[in-house]
Amino acid sequence: MAATLIGRLLSQGETVISLDNFSRGSLGNVEPWLTHPNFTLRRAELSDLADYRLTIEEVAKPEAVTEIWHLAANSDIPAGVRDPDVDLRDTFMTTFNTLKIMDEYGIKRILFASSSAIYGNLQDTLLTEETGPLLPISNYGAMKLASEAALTAAAERFLEQALIFRFPNVVGTPATHGVIFDFIGRLRQTPEYLQVLGDGAQQKAYLHVTDLVDAMLLIREKCRTKVGVYNIGPTDEGITVRRIAEEVASVVAPDAELRFESGNKGWIGDVPRFRYSTAKLQQLGWRPKLNSVGAIKRAVSEIAHQLSAVR
Repeated sequence: MAATLIGRLLSQGETVISLDNFSRGSLGNVEPWLTHPNFTLRRAELSDLADYRLTIEEVAKPEAVTEIWHLAANSDIPAGVRDPDVDLRDTFMTTFNTLKIMDEYGIKRILFASSSAIYGNLQDTLLTEETGPLLPISNYGAMKLASEAALTAAAERFLEQALIFRFPNVVGTPATHGVIFDFIGRLRQTPEYLQVLGDGAQQKAYLHVTDLVDAMLLIREKCRTKVGVYNIGPTDEGITVRRIAEEVASVVAPDAELRFESGNKGWIGDVPRFRYSTAKLQQLGWRPKLNSVGAIKRAVSEIAHQLSAVR
């Protein structure tokens, strides 16, 4: 997602400084822009305040920075289940330190990548920006919710604007993990069958990364409130894990047997089904180009090509 956003911002004539610890991404993701005159990339550990501060001072005049897009997080929910410190460090402390840096250098606007995981397991509720109480069931969701709280507190104290984007499941390339990535990897190892976590009935909304970036840029342009919270997602009811498995198998291993497990959860902290309202975003004049099925189909083709290229 960061690579897609960087490309869009540069195409609009903006100057972009990217800080990344490369725990998930790779240099190859931003290779097309490494020689771009308006792009600077540095390795930095944002959970380490001293390293964060030093890197900012090395690559920019902090007073010239107009906004920060805070996308850094552990985006692998099962990894945070295995080790809760991962989410504390990579999801919350990166936010906490970003706000400290912004306060120190007088940077007044932040755009934050949050998640539908902050809502918790509310399967029978249409999730709007006003839904509550918010009871996340994963460490990832908990640290995203804590980050949102830190942002709203900072808006009371010194920020001029905080935009909070609550993502659904986002697919596309470059991919480093996720259901499509995992399914393709499993089928490459055992093309005879695909083992699926859960019974396949899990149903969620999926958004292609290009639609996500379109939505974020539209909110950035049109939102005038000091704190703006927006669900971003498709307008349909989503797609089942069974259908995703079928789509992946049809491309990678058409003769593979699909093997499902019992239970409607794929892992601890998994929300098997949710209904996501994007009415607030639609009021700004936005609709996605692809629905959940279309996003999955496009992403399967893209990720299969990506993984074939690196074999």
